[in-house]
Amino acid sequence: MIRAHLLIQGRVQGVGFRANARRMANRLNLRGWVRNMRNGDVEILVEGPEFEVDRLIAWCHRGPTSAYVSNVRVEKSEATNKFDGFAVKRTL
Repeated sequence: MIRAHLLIQGRVQGVGFRANARRMANRLNLRGWVRNMRNGDVEILVEGPEFEVDRLIAWCHRGPTSAYVSNVRVEKSEATNKFDGFAVKRTL
């Protein structure tokens, strides 16, 4: 089990990125959250098996069809197992 902290940059707000990220995370049985940042980025904190987390990261490089992703920053660490599901959080 690993944790990944992602910052997704580009045209990623107002295009359904968070809702689609939640659907993908739920499909992969991952836990954590996604939220919009005030600077226009999307932030994701996710935990789960490394193979499944990597699948979500790969999806984030594309995003939903109406998004344009210019960069994805990823930091991986050890999972903390503090999440019960995957949620959309309020904008930071």
